[in-house]
Amino acid sequence: MNALLLKEYMNLEVVQMPTPEIGADDVLVRVRACGICGSDVHGLDGKTGRRIPPLVMGHEAAGEVVESGARVHDLRPGDRVTFDSTVYCGQCFHCTRGEVNLCDNREVLGVSPGPYRRHGAFAEYVAVPRRIVYRLPDNLSYEQAALIEAVSVAVHAVNLTPVRLGDSAVVVGSGMIGLLAIQAVRLAGCSRIIAVDPDDSRLALAMQLGATATVNPKAVDAVAAIHESTGGRGADVVLECVGATDAVRTAIAAARKGGAVTLVGNVAPDVNFPLQSVVSRQIRVQGSCASNGEYPACIELMSTGAIRVDTCISAVAPLEDGPSWFQRLYRHEPNLMKVILRP
Repeated sequence: MNALLLKEYMNLEVVQMPTPEIGADDVLVRVRACGICGSDVHGLDGKTGRRIPPLVMGHEAAGEVVESGARVHDLRPGDRVTFDSTVYCGQCFHCTRGEVNLCDNREVLGVSPGPYRRHGAFAEYVAVPRRIVYRLPDNLSYEQAALIEAVSVAVHAVNLTPVRLGDSAVVVGSGMIGLLAIQAVRLAGCSRIIAVDPDDSRLALAMQLGATATVNPKAVDAVAAIHESTGGRGADVVLECVGATDAVRTAIAAARKGGAVTLVGNVAPDVNFPLQSVVSRQIRVQGSCASNGEYPACIELMSTGAIRVDTCISAVAPLEDGPSWFQRLYRHEPNLMKVILRP
């Protein structure tokens, strides 16, 4: 099969690789669409340490069933499916508690942090356990379905956030996850949603997708503007979707006393944390990891149009064009959000 292989850092090539073999509980999927995640782009130069070459990256995907293992009886060739990015064991302490995203034996498709290497979906075929596979409705295209994984990350974060009907919210970062979080927190009941991002084009997209106001920290004092918009108190809830010191500090400062901050972004391994501000104002800080059973709800939300992803898709291209699109994303080319590759 053709596969987009990270042969070494900053070197992606389309190569021939063996079609994956499947076990009794697995499904072989013909990949029809796979999104380039920001974490894939960050992994290109090795800074994250989670994508050690050689590796086929890619975890945001959808396709059709080609073959099922001996113990899989409910999927047939041709069935349209997507799958979670988290491969959980189903047997450890956390899995038995229903916390599969915290599985002690967790692996992630398209990731190789050292202890394991799990080739992903930038390839014609990928093998995945049946337990992480979900059927697709006919009204979702493969390109739309490739973004269900990203939607699930945003929905999971909002599920962890103590939102009450009519709350005010701030979403720091209007990248892919931030734009999806805006839609999810609106559905959860927030009446006022302020998007924060240094890119005016992304802020315009945030307004299209449900934000009621925007703040560009390059143009104004973001925290002061947020407090002015919330009666001087700050927001009830804040979702941080960047994962860097400045964004985390902005998120915490934007929350009202007694408010809640959910940290979703995961770029920097360490940040400078304003401890006294959190303690003295009794801010609840919650981390959010991947998703935990939200796929069916996300598929329904997308199928009904409650969460929209089409406006976030900047380009759809064949797999062989993958190296050039990775370079464009790595260089932060303006007006590029989500690029979908078709193996």
